[in-house]
Amino acid sequence: MFTVYILYSAKFNQIYIGYTSDLPNRFLSHNELATKGHTIKYRPWVIAHTEEFETKTEAIKRENYLKSTLGRKFARNIIREKFGSSDG
Repeated sequence: MFTVYILYSAKFNQIYIGYTSDLPNRFLSHNELATKGHTIKYRPWVIAHTEEFETKTEAIKRENYLKSTLGRKFARNIIREKFGSSDG
């Protein structure tokens, strides 16, 4: 199984979209273990949304959609509903 996820940093009002086959370890990496990369600048992250897929291909397709303009709108709507952030 593969998980597509949306992370949210309330401190910086940032979102991050990715996919993984091991969400607990990937989340730990984003928040604590990684020493380089985009997400280390915006810690701490919370998991705002997840979707499960049976194949890597499906997960990549959904991740790519979520990174599109329409997909980011979808992600921001989730953030607004769950966390009350109004910035788009």
